[in-house]
Amino acid sequence: MDSYLTVAGYGRDEIVIQKSRFIGEAWPCATEEEALAHLRQVREASRDARHHCWAYVIGENEGILRYSDDGEPSGTAGMPILSLIRSEHAVNCCVVVTRYFGGILLGTGGLVRAYTQGCRIALQAAGLVRMELTCRDLCEVPYSAWDPVRFALEHLPVRYEDLSFGTGVSFTLLTRRGDRESVLDRLQQSSGRTLESLAEGETYSPWPVSGEGAEPPA
Repeated sequence: MDSYLTVAGYGRDEIVIQKSRFIGEAWPCATEEEALAHLRQVREASRDARHHCWAYVIGENEGILRYSDDGEPSGTAGMPILSLIRSEHAVNCCVVVTRYFGGILLGTGGLVRAYTQGCRIALQAAGLVRMELTCRDLCEVPYSAWDPVRFALEHLPVRYEDLSFGTGVSFTLLTRRGDRESVLDRLQQSSGRTLESLAEGETYSPWPVSGEGAEPPA
């Protein structure tokens, strides 16, 4: 995959519906083993809860889909959680909605709505982010070329980090795979063809949807 949507990090929130407490938790996970580990953590931390209903989606084209009603009536918990994850087009994520029973039966429709809302607040708490296959290039320019290069970086869909000043100005350039060639060409023009770059590989990295402008190092 060149890109995919997933949760930005761990998120947790809770709601109370008809005296039942629903706690929604979401995590990013790259493998089924990671998802199962999160489930074990939740069960260990909330042993006194009545239900731990969950779903996860892993891999390209939603290659792995799993869910569980954990004792709730069939189709009222795990599937609504899974359906909401898929409607958000999120992958490589796991959501668990833990229920502390409040003594009032919610009925089939009420359970579906409650677990859907539990998943929604978990995803909102975690936040969604687009992970894109990102190229890393180690770059260096002479001091005389740094100002026009920096100006170009601020107007290109890039990020840069590890800025240092030695015999020249060096930094690590991060670009989406599809942008790399045009970005490097633009920086070469801005530097007067003095830019030196060395490819350091690719990895997935979060990007804003618009991707406009460089993010300078902190």
